Amino acid sequence: MTVSQQTLDEIALSRTEYEMIIDRLGREPAPLELGLFGALWSEHCGYKHTKALLRTLPSSSKRLLVAPGAENAGVIDLGDGLAIAMKIESHNHPSAVEPFEGAATGVGGIIRDIFAMGARPIALLNSLRFGQPDNARTRYLLNGVIGGISSYGNCIGIPDVGGEIFFSDSYNGNPLVNAMCVGLIENGKVASASAREAGDLLLLVGADTGRDGIHGASGLASKGFEEEAEMRSAVQVGNPFLEKVLIEACMEALELPGVVGLQDCGAAGITSAAIEMAERSGMGLKLFIDRVPRREKGMTPYEVMLSESQERMLIAVTPGGETKVFELFDRWDLDASVIGEFELGSNVKIYDEGEQVCSTPVITLTDSPEYKLASSKPAWLDALQKVNMNAIPMPSMPPTKVMLKMLGSPNIASRFPIYQQYDYHVQTNTVIEPGGDAAVLRLKGSKKGIAISTDCNSRICYLDPSIGASIAVAEACRNISATGAAPIALTDGLNFGNPETPDVQYQLTESIAGITRAADAFNIPIVSGNASMYNESLGSAIFPTPIIGSLGLLEDAEIHATVGFKSQEDIIVLIGTDSCWDEINDIAGSEYLELIHGKVEGQPRLDLDLEVRTQEVCRKAIKAGLVTSAHDVSDGGIAVAIAECSIIGGIGAVITKALPKRWDAGMFGESQSRILLSLDNKNIDQLESIALSHNVPMTIIGFVKGDSLEFGDSLSIPLTVASEAWQNGFNLATSE
Repeated sequence: MTVSQQTLDEIALSRTEYEMIIDRLGREPAPLELGLFGALWSEHCGYKHTKALLRTLPSSSKRLLVAPGAENAGVIDLGDGLAIAMKIESHNHPSAVEPFEGAATGVGGIIRDIFAMGARPIALLNSLRFGQPDNARTRYLLNGVIGGISSYGNCIGIPDVGGEIFFSDSYNGNPLVNAMCVGLIENGKVASASAREAGDLLLLVGADTGRDGIHGASGLASKGFEEEAEMRSAVQVGNPFLEKVLIEACMEALELPGVVGLQDCGAAGITSAAIEMAERSGMGLKLFIDRVPRREKGMTPYEVMLSESQERMLIAVTPGGETKVFELFDRWDLDASVIGEFELGSNVKIYDEGEQVCSTPVITLTDSPEYKLASSKPAWLDALQKVNMNAIPMPSMPPTKVMLKMLGSPNIASRFPIYQQYDYHVQTNTVIEPGGDAAVLRLKGSKKGIAISTDCNSRICYLDPSIGASIAVAEACRNISATGAAPIALTDGLNFGNPETPDVQYQLTESIAGITRAADAFNIPIVSGNASMYNESLGSAIFPTPIIGSLGLLEDAEIHATVGFKSQEDIIVLIGTDSCWDEINDIAGSEYLELIHGKVEGQPRLDLDLEVRTQEVCRKAIKAGLVTSAHDVSDGGIAVAIAECSIIGGIGAVITKALPKRWDAGMFGESQSRILLSLDNKNIDQLESIALSHNVPMTIIGFVKGDSLEFGDSLSIPLTVASEAWQNGFNLATSE
């Protein structure tokens, strides 16, 4: 049988990979088998270009209960019989084709990964990237994605408590939609996506199977695509009300004595879910696909195996235990069907109407190729890093206008227009709402709380993938530390361009090295994650975007800090530096440099040792009750951080340090490892003592006072004016 190049392109297999399949099987694959290989060897499922690098990520911790990659999500022990399951995952390409359903089903998929671990989902976050907001298509994608996220999360009753959004030309043709979910496990009851013994039955529960999502993992998420391509049939359609019922039924089913395994039907549908269960169980598997409930007539075995219809789960049940499962799911008005049986052996055997349509070794299907990546630094990047920042002219606008323009930038302005669409108080656990550095949730029945956040500065990663990825880890942890919580685990969402190109291979290699270096510095593991490649359009790759989701632990959820200034006459202190103002080289990759000068260039810097020590000082000061507010300094620099603290708190600030000659760099430079604190003057000596004991520099820069923002004698902006720019900036930038 000669397979056409068009067929291979549809399933994202190369001719070389096809020849590899023939070599491993000792024969040509049947058409159904070829579809299985296309799905399981896809970049989305097989991690061909990243799995060697992913093995280098730090994954050891005394809190780690499930090894990364071993199950559907990572699990971290919180103590007292509590644990958190966490993961971030992308749905970029589906969202580019059909933004509402693409984003909605991305949320649905990550939720299923979490409750497949036996965890009850308690919070959602999202990390989003779009092209410039003055573009009509960008606004269409933005509104669709936000609508899909809010619709699914609100309907299913899980609070969306945080995230981030960033606009850049880099994403004009390829938005990024990364969803993160955390779930709570009580009494150590972690579920596994595996069977125990030969003879265990495989049940499919939930929605009927249709033709939606076929080739979603291979054809859509594992190769480049053109904007005009008609690929809507590869985008799944979600039903959050059905998933809500599915969560409750599955959580209840895990309490039944005969239920031994639970698996999500996500990318590649039954193909990936069932065959990976067989691999994890070390057994063969018989699948009877004529037993799969279908909502469309005339579906072929190929279509049934590769459908990515949503709201479906697989359950492994001991023989005889299926009766109680049927009764339970019937009570929840959900379908449940026995579609397979685990057996001794090493093959997956697929039957249709009593006829065996294929028999293939499980390990051959799941052992995708592994490619070694180049790591040569491109000459164009070296040139960008060596640009002389002193040659950047002073802005033509006065400081007041630059400040207001910065506050109104869609990359800095308040995200309230987004998160007002989310029900972030459902489940009544939210302590710190969206809009702060990190969300904080209480854990009912315990004094403990968790802080969660996502972060990544894509511009910085473009200028230096290694340092940029380390900064992504540092900022994600800094967000956590600014609430008072201790970072204990990370999940990574790796979003890159075409991994077959040398530049992207360099970016991937360096980014993962940077994540590793930073995670090691913080001594915390990467417990789960996702890699999304081929994020490009019209031949241009996105900025490298290694998004970091972070989890922090509060031993007492009531002891935490928030962003807003609280009290008149409080002292404003900057820790992590002995200078209030940044220098000219600190505008490298900054929002100021792109917004005002239209440039993305320079060499980012990070002192990881100082970063770790600064965050520890912040946490200790909060735990000791010394500070009344805390805010990390990041996008927009110190001036924007001060303004945000004042606007959110409703109180002005007087900065007593005179502005430097290069006031633009001083105010809007984005050097790392800085946290802005406010505190009562009586606590300043104790804070200085803590900082000194950790060898962390600090400086008093002013005090909380009045109803304006005062920067030395050079700049005064009424708080109402600054607030209007910040609160209205997003809507103004994204409206027609």
